[in-house]
Amino acid sequence: MTVVTMQQVEKALKKTVGKKGMSDPEIKNLAEYVMSFFGYTDEVIDNKLTSEDRDVFYMLEEEGLLTTTQEEVLLRKGKLWRIHYWILKKDQIIRLARSDEEAVESRDAAADVYDQVSDEEWSRHKQSTANPPGTPPTR
Repeated sequence: MTVVTMQQVEKALKKTVGKKGMSDPEIKNLAEYVMSFFGYTDEVIDNKLTSEDRDVFYMLEEEGLLTTTQEEVLLRKGKLWRIHYWILKKDQIIRLARSDEEAVESRDAAADVYDQVSDEEWSRHKQSTANPPGTPPTR
């Protein structure tokens, strides 16, 4: 079973609702709020939610972080009872959180190229940019 951390949820929220103007403290509160429902489980039964909770869950569904499913149970009296569940899309949250980490790693890899350039090469580069071809050297 895949586990999603609070930091991953925060990063995913920052990539989605954060782009729509939600501040970092609000994102942190929302991440705590969401994790208080899911914790280490994948789904939450809809009956557990208030209408305010449900509104937040619908917003997160629009952002691609939650989805819904339903189950039908036949009761003894012959009635059909539908149970609705909210499912945390852990794979999407992890993907969004990783894309942030991968961007940092790729920037680090690009910076490593500059670390491989010798001091001699840097000094030659400084001289060539200070005195472009066709201009007399400055003293």
